Amino acid sequence: MDKISHKLFQHAGGSPPVSAQKGHGTSPDTGESDADLLDAYSRAVVRVVESVGPAVVSVVAGKNLQGRRGEQMGAGSGVVVAPEGYILTNNHVVQGAGRLEVRTADGTALPARLAGADPATDLAVLRTDTGGLSYAPFGDSGALSVGQLAIAIGNPLGFDSTVSTGVLSALGRAFRSRDGRLIENIIQHTAPLNPGNSGGPLVDSRGRVIGINTAIIPMAQGICFSIPSNTAAWVLPQLVADGRVRRGYLGIAGQSQPLPQPLVAALGLTVNQAVEVVSVNRASPAGRAGLRPGDLIIGINETDVACVDDLHRFLATWPIAEPATLSLVREQRRITLPIIPAEAVACPATG
Repeated sequence: MDKISHKLFQHAGGSPPVSAQKGHGTSPDTGESDADLLDAYSRAVVRVVESVGPAVVSVVAGKNLQGRRGEQMGAGSGVVVAPEGYILTNNHVVQGAGRLEVRTADGTALPARLAGADPATDLAVLRTDTGGLSYAPFGDSGALSVGQLAIAIGNPLGFDSTVSTGVLSALGRAFRSRDGRLIENIIQHTAPLNPGNSGGPLVDSRGRVIGINTAIIPMAQGICFSIPSNTAAWVLPQLVADGRVRRGYLGIAGQSQPLPQPLVAALGLTVNQAVEVVSVNRASPAGRAGLRPGDLIIGINETDVACVDDLHRFLATWPIAEPATLSLVREQRRITLPIIPAEAVACPATG
């Protein structure tokens, strides 16, 4: 695992934005004609496809992979991220599959198995025993710029090695995964996606993976999303090593609750809303710490808490079994409670 991590999970620098002057004539910045700029754009796309295309695979998930009607569960895309045969895709592409198969760009079918999955980020890693596969490097999604070139490669609707291009239209989006957790820093782009693109890579003009395509909003044209490569690079080694991402939990069900302004002023609070504890699992860390229904969580360690997502963000990076301190409002008094987060077995969405 150390060898794989060293070779594959280093981040390269971000790629610069790609721009083109619209209209006719020449660019005032470079003196190049529109035709020259368009030709440079085409060369960049061709170069990326030639380098990354061989690392993109189609993923077939089902009980029987021989094409019998009604037995294939679904198909998506994936990208090889290690020459040892590790393939990154979406969790929803492979979830519940009895058998898995990947097909390379040259049509070779390879049996695969699930190495690990993380429903909270909709990512999964497959493993095939065939070594020496072409693989794609990660880029740094934290260094992206709105407007830069984005290239999606996958097999939408069963058409292998399909390429679409667009630009990054927004960064830092957020939406909920199927288990209710908030996935943050989502990349929004305009490279057209269709069913079957899920799990395929979004790459920059230098052929580096900057995202894993994951969703399309139904009835919304041109609005496509990718899980950022930095998130994938954080999840990937954990899935390879443990088959899952270890996250802490407290054992409560909670909801966001506005705080009365007189209370905020009287207690000198830095937040205007808190997480109201609705119920407590008595056998959980919260139960052992003495939390009660009606408590208002306003912070954990030095982190303000205004919603359940704030707790999730903290617990995603806080070491499991490491003591932490909750700040609460109970009966209009501010108190603190020590708590020791435990590992969440099923990644509960409520905290």
